[in-house]
Amino acid sequence: MTHAREATRDRVTELLLRWSEGDRDASEALMPLVYDSLRRIAAGYFRRERADHTLQATAIVNEAYIELVGQSGIRWQSRAHFIGFFARVMRRVLVDYARERNYAKRGGKLRKVTLAEAAALATAKTPDLMALDDALSSLAEIDPRKASLVELRFFGGLTNEEAAQVLGVSRATAIREWQRARAWLYRELSPSA
Repeated sequence: MTHAREATRDRVTELLLRWSEGDRDASEALMPLVYDSLRRIAAGYFRRERADHTLQATAIVNEAYIELVGQSGIRWQSRAHFIGFFARVMRRVLVDYARERNYAKRGGKLRKVTLAEAAALATAKTPDLMALDDALSSLAEIDPRKASLVELRFFGGLTNEEAAQVLGVSRATAIREWQRARAWLYRELSPSA
C-alpha cells in the first residue's frame, strides 16, 4: 500500500472516530475521502444488473450516505466497518427500490398482463435482487455471521480480509464461511428440479 493511501485510510479512521463522538463536521469531511470508494462499490453492483437499470451508482451512494448521516449512536471502528455498514444500507436502498419498481410496474395493484409482459417480468433482473434479499434474510435467521459476510462481499465489495476485519474473524474463517454461504445461497436460489 502506498504512503498516500495509508495516510488516507488513517484520516478516514480518524474522521470516523470523531463522527462517533458526535462531531458533525467530521462526517462532512469524510465524504470526499470515501466517495470514490463507495461509488466504485455501487458501480460494481450495477455491473451485475441489467443494462437499463434506472437507478445510478451516484444516486445510490447519495441516498445511502444521507441515510448514514442521519444515524446516531454508531461507534465506527474502522474504514472497513463503515464500508460494511454502507453495504447494509445500500442493500436496503436497492431492495426498497426494486420493490417500489415492481409495485409501480404493476400499476400499484393487481391487473391482467399479456403473455409477453409476463415473459418480460420473468426475465427481469430486479426480482433476483428481491430473491437474494429473501434468501439472505433466511440465512440470517440460521447464521447471522454468514449473512453479514455475504452482504459485505456482495453489496459492500469488501475482500475476504476486509470482511474478516469487520466481523472480527480470521481471514481463513471468512474464506470458509464465504464458500459455505455461497453454496447455501446457490441451493436456495436455484430453481427446484
